[in-house]
Amino acid sequence: MIERKYKAILFDLDGTLLDTANDLGAALNYVLSKHNIDTVSKERFRPVASDGAKGLLELGFGEQLIHYDYEALRSEFLGYYEKNIAVHTCLYPGIEQLLTNLNNENIPWAIVTNKPIGLTLELLPHFSCFTHCKSVVGGDSLKERKPHPAPLLYACKEMAVNESDCIYVGDAIRDIEAGNSAGMLTIIAQWGYIIDKQSCHHWHADLIAENVTNIAKIIL
Repeated sequence: MIERKYKAILFDLDGTLLDTANDLGAALNYVLSKHNIDTVSKERFRPVASDGAKGLLELGFGEQLIHYDYEALRSEFLGYYEKNIAVHTCLYPGIEQLLTNLNNENIPWAIVTNKPIGLTLELLPHFSCFTHCKSVVGGDSLKERKPHPAPLLYACKEMAVNESDCIYVGDAIRDIEAGNSAGMLTIIAQWGYIIDKQSCHHWHADLIAENVTNIAKIIL
């Protein structure tokens, strides 16, 4: 149980609140097929989903990537993804109830993601539980993105809370680095896109939540 007082919760999006891997993987495989390259299995693309277009394209094209126009591939990837942004995407089990409980306890919460803000704002309305989100900061909302703390600090400013009174929850080391740099209490969402579950014990987070039920017990 967290002993220090907190006033707000910030969440990463992909791999923390939403399981977006299948739609991101579909976008990757669309681009690969278009260029006559073997598609990537779900088992291979899921752990890379948090790394977005860059990480997925690097996974799919491998060493061949240098022979392509990266920006053109990225545009193809994002174009397909935008048109199919919520076909397979779903909330992780327990997230809707967690957010409802935060609302009932009058604990404000926000989303800070490296996903482009345009795509983020297009995706969120597909899930009614995000209606009460107090702030949404995307990967291109500011000049800096995670692991820089600036996006987290910006969300705090929008919510009018001090960063030392906030918790940041994410499933990637950049999330924990950003939260630690911002002076927040950090929690790893271990249910997310983490290749080696043991590796996150070395990320210097304050706490690790194995599942959403676990995190609910921690923050409520």
